[in-house]
Amino acid sequence: MDLDLISGAALTGPALLGALAVLALIDSTSFGTLLIPIWLMLVPGRLRRSRIVLYLATVAGFYLVVGLVLLAVAAVALPQLMELASTPPFLWAQLVVGAALLVASFFLGGKRKREGPGRFARWRERAVTDAAEERSSVLPLMGLAVAAAGVEVASMLPYLIGIGLLSTSDLDVTARVLVLAGYCVVMVLPALVLLVIRSVASRAIESGLARISGWLERNAAETTAWIVGILGFLLARAAAVELGLFDALL
Repeated sequence: MDLDLISGAALTGPALLGALAVLALIDSTSFGTLLIPIWLMLVPGRLRRSRIVLYLATVAGFYLVVGLVLLAVAAVALPQLMELASTPPFLWAQLVVGAALLVASFFLGGKRKREGPGRFARWRERAVTDAAEERSSVLPLMGLAVAAAGVEVASMLPYLIGIGLLSTSDLDVTARVLVLAGYCVVMVLPALVLLVIRSVASRAIESGLARISGWLERNAAETTAWIVGILGFLLARAAAVELGLFDALL
């Protein structure tokens, strides 16, 4: 197995932090970390900054907890998993999974494109309803944040790759927790920046936010397909190299 794909030991210092920052920025464009906050900013009436910040804090906190659990599991099981990952049966399975992901990516975009509007419409309605709620309770909005993050977490491949990089890095436990917390902050940073701009520019940025929202809705499926396809290619290539399949062709 090509450990450079998942091993933080292959990336140290600025290189590791840079890779994690790029992965976090990719994650920041998901519907839970950017699209729903934009919908909240576009709700008619007074801009409820504190509720949007609460939503983003809940999303970041959810991912931080999930990341800490995954890091704890990796600390216990990673040596055994790494040993297993170097065996021929695992490499062949990795090759099949990678090839399947690559092939599936060509169909994923089209399928999401046909089915996506219904799901996005439901998320939009829920986001607007919770944002417009005048009760003092913030539980509905926090529930929306947890639900959105929970739905996405399994499909947010950059985040899982980032956890892999951290779990095999030479950083100590404290540093890993701090870097993971920073990762989660970067994930919601673009939405926070837009909130600041929305607060100071008001109507001048509303049309821009609407265009960003529309673009994200139209391209969410395609972005997911690209991420899945790239990951599938890298997994299949790494397994093929370790199995010597390219050597057999030369």
